[in-house]
Amino acid sequence: MSTIDIPADSEFGLDNLPYGVFSTADSDPRVGVRFGDNVIDLVATLNDPIFATGSLNPFMAQGLNRWIEVRTAIVDAITSGSPIVTHPIDSVTMHMPFDVADYVDFYASEHHASNLGRLFRPDAEPLLPNWKHLPVAYHGRSGTVVVSGTDIARPNGQRKAPSESSPTFGPSTRLDIEAEMGFVVGVPSDVPISPDRFAEHVFGAVIVNDWSARDIQAWEYVPLGPNLGKSFATSISPWVVPLLALESARTSTPVQDPEPLDYLRESQSWALDIDLTVTWNGHEVSRPPYKEMYWSPAQMLAHETVNGATSRTGDLFASGTISGPEKHQRGAFIELTWGGKEPVTLGDETRTFLEDGDEVVIAASAPGPNGSSIGFGDVRGKITS
Repeated sequence: MSTIDIPADSEFGLDNLPYGVFSTADSDPRVGVRFGDNVIDLVATLNDPIFATGSLNPFMAQGLNRWIEVRTAIVDAITSGSPIVTHPIDSVTMHMPFDVADYVDFYASEHHASNLGRLFRPDAEPLLPNWKHLPVAYHGRSGTVVVSGTDIARPNGQRKAPSESSPTFGPSTRLDIEAEMGFVVGVPSDVPISPDRFAEHVFGAVIVNDWSARDIQAWEYVPLGPNLGKSFATSISPWVVPLLALESARTSTPVQDPEPLDYLRESQSWALDIDLTVTWNGHEVSRPPYKEMYWSPAQMLAHETVNGATSRTGDLFASGTISGPEKHQRGAFIELTWGGKEPVTLGDETRTFLEDGDEVVIAASAPGPNGSSIGFGDVRGKITS
């Protein structure tokens, strides 16, 4: 048992307190909270068996009042000098923080959607007619969402280049990333969730890397959208930053014109000021700004449920690639290299798409109260053959 002293400028201070699932050499997976470079064992510190389940789902399902109660208890334990059971961050193994129920990935960046429109439809309008009227999305595969640090096997599938008369089968040669933010549903619902009820249902946020096989995707996506080009792997960060820690990061979306339909209107925006950093083999290549996203996460969830689709504890929905107006703010390599025509320099090497052995790390942080910073940690993955 110990008390904890951390640097005043830590991204994992009292204003943050993200949740994750960890294990030690002599313990099963259990829920903890990161404070500085330590993990607070909530089972031992709060004497609450709900945190011994190896998943955040039972706790998340208890709802907003319970989330506030536990957060207050953790802060009180830290600040009162009460005995706290901790483990150094480098002595634990991190696991999937929650059981993923469903996974939906949106396409909410106007800059990303416009860039891909220019790449794929150079003689047409970059945005399709529906894009500014609703948050476009596809339904992904929850079973292949993995925690940061999991190796990513290069996927196989059909590919057909424009110059080829018929498709071939084999490993993707245009393997890509998508730097995104994801949001985790805590409280389920069998009725639509309006934007203003967002914080009653969504527990927190994670960093997402939606790995994408662009050659497989390009051949298969017409007319029903992504399938094998996306379903092989999606990585998330191990720490779930609670919405309760992100109040100071709230901002406004870009001007939405035309005005959204009634069910998508927010009385107070849940757009968030989060800065991401993408590192490729140790070299920083991009800084995507989440505050540039056209659709807010509250609008995404409202659209996802407006047709009567139920939501469940552990549902994950992601933003889609985060890109800004500048080249160094593009959150996917297909944009950053402009379809492979403009290679990126990584030290003594160049890249267009991912090669075996490449590692990508995406980190994120947001402003907190009184000038503090809220860290999300990072999500990393290495490509294997």
